[in-house]
Amino acid sequence: MQSPCLKEATQGCLHGCCPSPFLGAPETEETVSKPRSTSSSCRHKFTVTTTSSFFPNTQFTNHESLPSLQESFTHFTKSYPEYLETTQVDQIRTQDYYHLSLSNHICLDYIGIGLFSHSQFQNQYSSTTPIASTSSPPPQYTDFPIFGISHKSVNLKSQLLHGGEGSELESSTKKKIMDFLNISENDYSMVLTANRSSAFRLVAESYPFQSSRKLLTVYDYESEAVDAMVSTSEKRGARVMSAEFTWPRLRIHSAKLGKMVVRKRKKKTNRGLFVFPLQSRVTGTSYSYQWMSMAQENGWHILLDTCALGPKDVGSFGLSLIRPDFLVCSFYKVFGENPTGFGCLFVKKSTIPLLESSTSTGIVCLIPPSKLFCLPEDSSGTDTELEQATGSRNQERELHKSNSFSGRMSVQSIKNVRHKKVEASQMHESEVKAEQGPKDSENSIQPVQEQATQSEIRSSEIECRAMDHMNSLGLMLISNRARFLINWLIIAMTKLQHPNADEMIPLIQIYGPRIKFSRGPALAFNVYDWRGEKVEPVLVQKLADRSNISLSYSFLHNISFPDKYEQERGRVSERIKTGEKVRVGSKRTKSDYVNVVTVALGFLTNFEDIYRLWAFVAQFLDADFVEKERWRYTALNQKTVEV
Repeated sequence: MQSPCLKEATQGCLHGCCPSPFLGAPETEETVSKPRSTSSSCRHKFTVTTTSSFFPNTQFTNHESLPSLQESFTHFTKSYPEYLETTQVDQIRTQDYYHLSLSNHICLDYIGIGLFSHSQFQNQYSSTTPIASTSSPPPQYTDFPIFGISHKSVNLKSQLLHGGEGSELESSTKKKIMDFLNISENDYSMVLTANRSSAFRLVAESYPFQSSRKLLTVYDYESEAVDAMVSTSEKRGARVMSAEFTWPRLRIHSAKLGKMVVRKRKKKTNRGLFVFPLQSRVTGTSYSYQWMSMAQENGWHILLDTCALGPKDVGSFGLSLIRPDFLVCSFYKVFGENPTGFGCLFVKKSTIPLLESSTSTGIVCLIPPSKLFCLPEDSSGTDTELEQATGSRNQERELHKSNSFSGRMSVQSIKNVRHKKVEASQMHESEVKAEQGPKDSENSIQPVQEQATQSEIRSSEIECRAMDHMNSLGLMLISNRARFLINWLIIAMTKLQHPNADEMIPLIQIYGPRIKFSRGPALAFNVYDWRGEKVEPVLVQKLADRSNISLSYSFLHNISFPDKYEQERGRVSERIKTGEKVRVGSKRTKSDYVNVVTVALGFLTNFEDIYRLWAFVAQFLDADFVEKERWRYTALNQKTVEV
């Protein structure tokens, strides 16, 4: 196990008096001198404040009885006065992500780190395409390319050793990301991947499972990326193991995981690959660093999955004490904006020689926007040449399917722009020939070439405004804000209860940690009707979407039910039915699972967002709410909700 100081550093403090939850720069002398009890007292004070301040001795049995938004916010800030210190987030949201207010849409369906702001997309478009002066908001034109993505079929090991930096744009972007995450180029090499799943699969295809035969994962939910790694690893001879999580708080079953991690024999050989997230992106459960430390001491290579962490959590980690062999992160999207297009795989340089050679798919490179429209000298670009410049059609469809498409026009859009440029160039050239003769025709094209050169120079200096915003806010402000919001939401959800029931039936069941200082900004729950029967998560998601709220759903698995919860196990868990289609490699074929609704708060989430979610969920207190929704949309000549 790690030393006591490392254990203490895994927790943060509401007021900044305790060590950061992710080991970053060395602590100041004043912080180090604080007694250890300060950290626990801060956490205890936060828990007491949260549980006692909001709706004490109150249950809401009617959605119309909820307090108003303004009343709730006033009470919220009275109990959490530090929340008012995060108004800088609201200013950034108003200035650079104003589309959230214009669309009146709430995005609570993912955890991710983005590169660009909405205003940046709009500026990119408006600087290229003139827009008539109008009082209406600018068009939602986020498909205009800031960069393009192209797949590379290369050997991961060779790419890490000899792949070079790529284009100026790619090199600049990689440097910005590594600086943002506080990862040293002296210690780690980096490749860009199509998405998170591609990064996991690349590791599985290259890891030496012939000599280090085990793969041990720690996930309380079904993950497509982890399934891809498991399937690939099993084909290569790996013995796959999974941690278990105890019901109902879904904490790691420490005794079982300890037995799998600890070396039984003294023989010092590499045991295998330990895949570890510091936090569940579904339940918000946070895990201790000590598991990674224990695994390293017992001969495991470590893959740290940082995709569920907040915007500044990874950077604060700093790799100062625990240096994993692999890190995976994802730049997915910015709170309701288009996907940003890629994942990142970092490999420790001392680990690269251990990898095996394999021709893999999933590595991508960035293409400057000027290259997307670059034409051959004869201006007779073919479809094949265009597809080579921007990635094949199949690759593009795959990027769309995997939500890894970023700021890039479709191939057809590029064709249209290309043809317009060709036509304009031909018209301009013919006019010049008619007036000046053929000798001056070459000079007429020169300004276009110069413009392309200037565009290429600008494209290598790409601005990652979203990362700049996160840097300006800092870890403490972002984490405190999320902590206030997610814990209030949990309290508010648990205060909803069905009326006139023979026994007290809560509307909501929450899975994972409840009120907790160190929990993550994610929540897994289910809605139950007045008879105690679960409302299907997909139905909750669809009804939320019709209220302009984006939620998601997931599958909890690897759950260990103690004997006293055996009866509850039959009520909440499900098994795969005969004939039901399941993804290849899905662990749901091997164990019970629980289908749940999921909520994830981004760094731009505000109090109104979570209040509106609470008000939406409260509508299920009406026993006829679902049927009313069916009839309402049928009356509007729309399809009914299909479950």
